Amino acid sequence: MTTRARGYVTVTWPEANARRLTRQHLSGPVPGLSPADAVGAMLGTHAQVLSAAELSVGLRGAGLTRTNVRTALWADDPARRTLVKTFGPRGTVHLLPAADLPLWTGALSAVPTGPNPFPKDARMTPDQVEEVVAAIGAALTGAELTVDELSEEVVARTGPWAGDLVMPGFQEMWPRWRQVLHLAGHRGVLAYAPNRGRRATCTNPGYTPLPGPEAQAELVERYLYAYGPATPAHFARWLAAPKRWAEGLFVSLASAGSIEEVAFEDAGPAWVVAGDTDFPAGPVRGVRLLPYFDAFAIASQPRERLFPGRAFERALGGGQAGNYPVVLVDGTVAGVWHQRRSGKRITVTVEPLESSEPLPAGRLRELEDEVERVGAIMEGRAELTVGAVSVGPHA
Repeated sequence: MTTRARGYVTVTWPEANARRLTRQHLSGPVPGLSPADAVGAMLGTHAQVLSAAELSVGLRGAGLTRTNVRTALWADDPARRTLVKTFGPRGTVHLLPAADLPLWTGALSAVPTGPNPFPKDARMTPDQVEEVVAAIGAALTGAELTVDELSEEVVARTGPWAGDLVMPGFQEMWPRWRQVLHLAGHRGVLAYAPNRGRRATCTNPGYTPLPGPEAQAELVERYLYAYGPATPAHFARWLAAPKRWAEGLFVSLASAGSIEEVAFEDAGPAWVVAGDTDFPAGPVRGVRLLPYFDAFAIASQPRERLFPGRAFERALGGGQAGNYPVVLVDGTVAGVWHQRRSGKRITVTVEPLESSEPLPAGRLRELEDEVERVGAIMEGRAELTVGAVSVGPHA
């Protein structure tokens, strides 16, 4: 149980994990939860694999389906689009609530960058970066362009240097300007628009970022509400930001009285939102099937507690959370799983990790119920098989 000694709160792993699960709406699907509310609770939904994002969102709300997510994202009337697909934490593609775009763009655009990872002859000067971002924003204002169309516009508005094929892509070389595509998203001048056939398009969503310090302070508080207790190193890893910068940010917020320090089991000193020190008395029970890159599996720290024993080797994929869909049993990773779809039929294969014994009858029923939920969310008919999952990471 949570204890307080001399005004200092001590939090155990089971307490922290149970609160995170509850606040992530993984203790049970929430009636009436909207896709935007579900994404907001997760602090963004990784959407490089959009079907996995749809499942992540659907698992949080009672009766939510992939159609609900698609409608929130791509409704014919732009005013009804409550989700935006753009570049979020770690520079990766995420779904974010449309109402939160000023917060996200304000915070992400003010995060300091590390060393330039590109070869010297592929880099852009600071002035060139600003020129390209401005060109992207101008080209996408009032338009929905494919990447190829956007590339033509950027080169025309800047110069041939922006089109030099110096960026390693997927089995090809991309033009130089593509290295700041995520930065344009973080600045609020680029987001994904509905596909044109099978080709993705982009547009300028027209959001004005909040001031950086204000946005980053609120983002830390939201992060700690969802995933606390957490350390500055945890926050930096989640955001792909410099650790020293995160430490300074936490110190400033602690001095302002907006966050407070607690003792968090093996992690040592950690932080929560000031006054947010109530934790559940008991663990969260049940079975959950989380898809690729589910936010809970990525952001929860320390990972060795969420991925105990064999799960740390089998389900982390070399230390990278999200490369495998995982089975949560009472809030802990206890298996991996895979789905294969053929028409409406979805075959869900589950591989338990810690025991070669058959699943107890009670657990098997819980797993069958969860598989049925997956089928309903993905608008198909799901069937369960139990055995080894041969598929590799992020297949």
